[in-house]
Amino acid sequence: MKFSTVDLSALVDLSLEGLAPPWHPGVAENLASMPAGPQSFWGIPFALAPAEGPRWLALSQRPVTVPLRGRASYIVVAHFANVPPDGGPGLPGEVLASYVLAYADGAEHAVPIRRRFEVSQLWCGWGQLPFAARPHTKDAPLEWRGPHERGLWGVNQTSVRAANSGGPAYWLYALPNPEPQRELAALRLEPTGADLLAVAGITLYHGRAHPLQHRRLQALRVMLPPEEAVQPDNLRAEVDLGVIARQYAVPAFDGERWLAAELQGWGEEPPAPGPTPDLRVEVSASPEATLTIGQHVVDLGPVYETGAGTSRDGAVRVELLDRERTWVHVTVEDATTGRPTPVRVHFRTPDGRYLPPYGHRREVNFHWFQDYGADLKLGSTDYAYVDGRFQIELPAGEVYVEVAKGFEYRPLRQRLEIKPGQRELRLSLERPFDLRSKGWVTADTHVHFISPQTAWLEAQAEGVNLVNLLASQWGDLFTNVGDLTGDRSGVSTSDTIVWVGTENRQHIMGHMSLLGVRGQPIFPMTTGGPDESYIGDPLESSLAEWADRCRAQEGVVVIPHFPNPYLEVAADIILGKVDGVEIRYFSPELDNYNMREWYRFLNLGYRVAAVGGTDKMQAGMPLGGVRTYAYLGDEEFTFANWARAVRAGRTFTTSGPLIGLSVEGHMPGDEIQLPAGGGTLEVEAWAESLQPIHELQIVANGRVVEQASAQEGSGRLHLRTKVRLPGSGWLAARCVSKLVVWHIWPIQVAAHTSPVYVVARGAELFSPSDATYMLTLLDGGLTYLDTLSIPASATKQEEIKAVFRRAQAELHARLHRHGIAH
Repeated sequence: MKFSTVDLSALVDLSLEGLAPPWHPGVAENLASMPAGPQSFWGIPFALAPAEGPRWLALSQRPVTVPLRGRASYIVVAHFANVPPDGGPGLPGEVLASYVLAYADGAEHAVPIRRRFEVSQLWCGWGQLPFAARPHTKDAPLEWRGPHERGLWGVNQTSVRAANSGGPAYWLYALPNPEPQRELAALRLEPTGADLLAVAGITLYHGRAHPLQHRRLQALRVMLPPEEAVQPDNLRAEVDLGVIARQYAVPAFDGERWLAAELQGWGEEPPAPGPTPDLRVEVSASPEATLTIGQHVVDLGPVYETGAGTSRDGAVRVELLDRERTWVHVTVEDATTGRPTPVRVHFRTPDGRYLPPYGHRREVNFHWFQDYGADLKLGSTDYAYVDGRFQIELPAGEVYVEVAKGFEYRPLRQRLEIKPGQRELRLSLERPFDLRSKGWVTADTHVHFISPQTAWLEAQAEGVNLVNLLASQWGDLFTNVGDLTGDRSGVSTSDTIVWVGTENRQHIMGHMSLLGVRGQPIFPMTTGGPDESYIGDPLESSLAEWADRCRAQEGVVVIPHFPNPYLEVAADIILGKVDGVEIRYFSPELDNYNMREWYRFLNLGYRVAAVGGTDKMQAGMPLGGVRTYAYLGDEEFTFANWARAVRAGRTFTTSGPLIGLSVEGHMPGDEIQLPAGGGTLEVEAWAESLQPIHELQIVANGRVVEQASAQEGSGRLHLRTKVRLPGSGWLAARCVSKLVVWHIWPIQVAAHTSPVYVVARGAELFSPSDATYMLTLLDGGLTYLDTLSIPASATKQEEIKAVFRRAQAELHARLHRHGIAH
């Protein structure tokens, strides 16, 4: 038996009604809510008096003797001191009493009881916790996922509730017995009269270790019988002398398979949730604590001493993980330059647990608008963004590491052997591809919420040169508005620019990203009501007006997550107001909905560049996970030069592969002139990738006309062919892998160039069926404006309708030129 409670029922003499001066007037009110009757504080049982009648043993002038029996190593007292009249912390070290151990053989041992040492007043201010006593309330984990009480979301993100944050408390003091082998007779409580004290409970502890002093947090592997497999959240786990911080499962991990995996650097598929007998429990506890798992009791002493143990019934095995740890200073170098380089890192134990660098979360919160730090979760894999030098506490022994940096550096996976006391670790990344040296720059056109400085770090770590960080409105929430400057952000450097623009949005008409706007931002950022602007907001602007203002202020107009929301977007492309559309890859069949819609506009002769953006709104989306490569050639890297390259269509968009296209020596964005009747063109395409790719295709006017395949996947595909075009058209290259990368949703590893445009004399590129399709959309826009929209004014509503009518007139005129009545 670890504990013996002491019955104070014959000695308690203080009740709520008896709390008269010199007790502080606030003491009675605070004591009314304090626990009574049998209690357990920090796993230590106490026999407190019942709530009715006298509850505390008051110490004012006379000594009080509490009879004791048996032996004990510690006498744990739950007590509190009066609060000074001014409500302040009082005088530290003020001796309020002596607690005297009286042994059966007549010997005694006295211990001074000092304010803010062995005892504290009933409530103490922040930063005034005592040095040798704990509050009766226990440190406890908080569930950062929720549910959250009103106003507590931010607090819950700390994942911990501290034992005391200013409320009333019994203070637990474990008085050490210097002669634990001697029989005890009594505990004599001798007040000095300096101020009042009261005792709520006393318990004898028969163990050897200090019952209130805990070991550092350590992970335990708990292996249940197979028939008792359980969801981690449903595991019934308790520890008496300590705190369980986390209980969870990790995906099964095979180090050899992980090192040899085909896809590296981009996360792993999340396992299907389900019950498991193999769990992790993180505990900070006394060396003599008892862990209870369901009905199974595990004494942690042998586990801490030998590294493993079993429950008393032999059914549950517990292993101590990470028995020895060391702080390591890590440097990640670019193998070419030998200099430290920002990267994304993941460290893992042999049993599959994530080890974050200092300053990063153990569990990454990947939910919308809930984590703005430099962390990332791809599928089931957590990562930290670091600047090339960082500190991490690693267990001695075997550790696995993964380091990634965008699409041009080869991901590093390695098994490490960390020596006890090791202080330094150097890792090196190779760069097989360097498109920057060939005139290309990379950009993410679509990032939200993070700060410019975090955006800069993540861009550096992902090999992204330009981050378009977008302010916007979401109902009554406005994000990144304080970061708008009308110029590149002050965190920018020569090779990494952050520019805060806006994503202007309307829930039916469409979304439009306004990049690189100089001067005043283009407001309002949203209009027309939920789920973009607020309830009842009128339609105050067309997208066309936003686009015109953007271009007037030297900006670039991009349709994000093309084509949806899909309405006025069509009119604006037809009217030539859009520079690029974001192309992403949601399936291995590249002829999917968003691709077909882009092809429709190209087949109508509207030249719109392909750009890549992530729509990063949470820590489950990697900045630059889908990105734009734009060709600047020998031009200086500035936003203006990047903007000209995008408007010219010198781009490709990718989620990994690097792709190229040449048509008669011309690159994407170029125009080739052919005589009437068209001609035959020599086309060359190539794709290189650090992840295996399986198909490379040449597309002409939306149809695949040639392809190269690698059944088992390859790091390079190439094809050269001749393509006959009977008239005007366009040619592009695209490639795809069977592999997916785990963003917040699975994304196919793929890439697509913008087109090379071909103009045959006397042959306008035009698709009557696509024109008819667009006319239907435009008619839908006018219907919405006449029925469900909330007009800002009759004049503004007519201006918005005029956008649709101009687009209709454009298509009708072209149909008429082609002899088609509509």
